[in-house]
Amino acid sequence: MQHGPAVRRRKLGAELRALRTSAGLTSGEAARLVGWHQSKVSRIETGTSGVKPADVRLLLDTYGVSDPQLRQLLLVLAGSGDGGGRHHWWQAYRGVLPPTYRDFISLESQASAMRTLETTVVPGLLQTPEYARAVTAAALEGASEERLDALVEVRLARQDVLRADPPLELSAVLDEAVLRREVGGPGVMARQRQRLIEAARLPHVRLQVLPFSAGAHIGVTGPFVIFSFSRTSDLDVVVLDHLTSSLYLERKEDLRAYTEAFNALSIHALSPEDSLDFIAGTAAGV
Repeated sequence: MQHGPAVRRRKLGAELRALRTSAGLTSGEAARLVGWHQSKVSRIETGTSGVKPADVRLLLDTYGVSDPQLRQLLLVLAGSGDGGGRHHWWQAYRGVLPPTYRDFISLESQASAMRTLETTVVPGLLQTPEYARAVTAAALEGASEERLDALVEVRLARQDVLRADPPLELSAVLDEAVLRREVGGPGVMARQRQRLIEAARLPHVRLQVLPFSAGAHIGVTGPFVIFSFSRTSDLDVVVLDHLTSSLYLERKEDLRAYTEAFNALSIHALSPEDSLDFIAGTAAGV
């Protein structure tokens, strides 16, 4: 039986496999030590099946993993509660959220940092309710009011990661088109720009604008998100959004390429201070 989002299962399995290898154990030896069949260890490590938090604790004890933060991260990936009372809150919206979106929210809720390039719309974590509704309605033409309400609720609930303790560290590069594209009308855009300015002043948010004057850049191929985890880079993942699905890239060479791309975009973008002035300028019609 498969428990939890597929991306999370694969990430957890890969990390458990690396820890087993570091402990000098084969999958068969590990299975014998915990009293399982070898096939169960293999299914967990490949992400074919999920694993209960209690089983993860047993494996970590067997592998001699004592780092409390790493243990906690892997237990959260296995479905253990985070102590904040919001464990897997998005499951209440299973009827309206596709699996890939649930995967995305799961990673977002557990990541320590998020780097994102946006070329068309304001990042979901920084959207106002009005803007979120206008964007969702445009993307899902003909959707019922009830479904739109639910999706906007999800969008706003996701923003709690910026108010958590510790909060998600967010670095966002916005193409100028994001600010120029009128979504929902002038009033909605005015309030959305103000929201961006307020968010950019938070110590854990770094917001940069990539102006049209920067010309063609590596980000013209489309937006992307990089999730990072504080205790191990092996859990980092790149997310590419498509019209009907999302693609998750986990190979080290992919992560390196997108990290270098984001760094290059940050260099070509305006500084955070100049970006604030630029956003204010677009609000004034400059």
